[in-house]
Amino acid sequence: MAKGKGFGGGFGGGMNMQAMMKQAQKMQESMLKAQEEIAQMETTGTAGGGMVTATVTGTSTLKSIEIKPDVVDPDDIEMLQDLVVAAVNEALKGAAEKSQSQMSAITGGMGGLGGGLF
Repeated sequence: MAKGKGFGGGFGGGMNMQAMMKQAQKMQESMLKAQEEIAQMETTGTAGGGMVTATVTGTSTLKSIEIKPDVVDPDDIEMLQDLVVAAVNEALKGAAEKSQSQMSAITGGMGGLGGGLF
């Protein structure tokens, strides 16, 4: 190996490692802030023309279910169950889309810095 060459010579043409680390730290802080905002976010989904409404948080936690009295039929519990499932699934889908959109705005669509290092 020639003198002055090897591992001590730097990374790819003098890339500043300290600047890279600062940039990575800033991105990580932005991602943590976004995750906190996502946790506070709420999304609703409805089914049966608004007869059942489900609200979930950005972390996919079911927060509430609202069922209009008109849809409650003791002889047709299966329909009510189907409406609840549909409303919850719609709300969860909306929460996932909002979360993904917010994180993509930070990561530039990479899905995480360095393939998920952070």
